[in-house]
Amino acid sequence: MATKKEVILTYEGLKKLEKELEYLKVIKRREIAERIKQALSFGDLSENSEYDEAKNEQGQVEARIVQIENILKNAKIIDEEDVDTESVSLGCKVTVLDIEMNEEFEYYIVGSMEADPAKSKISNESPVGKALIGRKKDEIVDVEVPAGTVRLKILNIDK
Repeated sequence: MATKKEVILTYEGLKKLEKELEYLKVIKRREIAERIKQALSFGDLSENSEYDEAKNEQGQVEARIVQIENILKNAKIIDEEDVDTESVSLGCKVTVLDIEMNEEFEYYIVGSMEADPAKSKISNESPVGKALIGRKKDEIVDVEVPAGTVRLKILNIDK
């Protein structure tokens, strides 16, 4: 039997998943059950697209519920109090300077489950995240990205 992969989450990520799970179980299930009931009242199921759509959505919702429950079972929560700002680690907010572009960027290092580059949340498994983990303030890091190599200087490490 395969062992489950540990999922690293921040407290914020945990709350977000718990909220989604609650919504799916309490509200979405009820909505879909109502749609199925309504579609059944139309009669013949062989040509009942409303019924088929509702059953498909029900399957997707139930699959997501199981997925979230498994994530929560295997979750390791990053305690912000335990985050060390001496070096870059999970849960840190890191300010870096792209030396070539002379631009500052701020990244929040999170587990892959919570990664959202549009919100500056990068995974510890991403090229930039991997390169920054364990590094200290004022260090210069070369990061291999699809466009080539980027040189970043770590300006600040915070919680």
